[in-house]
Amino acid sequence: MIKVLVVDDQDLIRAGLAALIQAAPEMDVVGEAADGHAAVAQAESTAPDVILMDIRIPGIDGVAATGRILAQARDPRPRVLILTTFDLDDYVYAALRAGASGFLLKETRPDRLLTAIQVVAAGDSLFAPVVTRRLIEAYTARHMVSRPQALDGLTPRELEVIRHVATGAGNAEIARQLTLSEATIKTHLNRAMAKLGLNSRAQAVVLAYETGLVTPGNGGSESSP
Repeated sequence: MIKVLVVDDQDLIRAGLAALIQAAPEMDVVGEAADGHAAVAQAESTAPDVILMDIRIPGIDGVAATGRILAQARDPRPRVLILTTFDLDDYVYAALRAGASGFLLKETRPDRLLTAIQVVAAGDSLFAPVVTRRLIEAYTARHMVSRPQALDGLTPRELEVIRHVATGAGNAEIARQLTLSEATIKTHLNRAMAKLGLNSRAQAVVLAYETGLVTPGNGGSESSP
């Protein structure tokens, strides 16, 4: 059973989302919240598997709430799926950077929403990773980003895996490209994320762009030294 917390400040939308999810097989709505502070409290008390997080909510916004929830959560941490009206919203980028697992537009069809919940609950690849990559590319093209030496502790293979992740490739595709097993790819990725202190695949994508491991507009190609 996938436990879901629904966060949205509009009562009608929140009730509709909760009803849709509750009616789905193997899903259970364990809580609802209308603002950021309530979301943090509900996440702590209900220990959801997935949190549907509206990005623009009263109190503290979805970005701050996501950061607080993931910082204080015990393993396994909940997976945060951001709901937004705009696909190129700077707040969404910030939420991915804070550790959200992905995002969906509020116009998403009900069946795709339920599929997204299942995907992130399973700890799988980002939902619509190519869209997420485009968001990050658009953001970094408009904003100067720092180039910290955050990747220095990674092995060449771990760097290679992170670079492929930043293109939106899943583990199976990366395994084919590098002629390795999926289990090996998963091991390299998990080790890299542990070294970097990352909670989600989305954070790995963000970091790859921010450090210059890949560059916007080049389809995930390696940047020049």
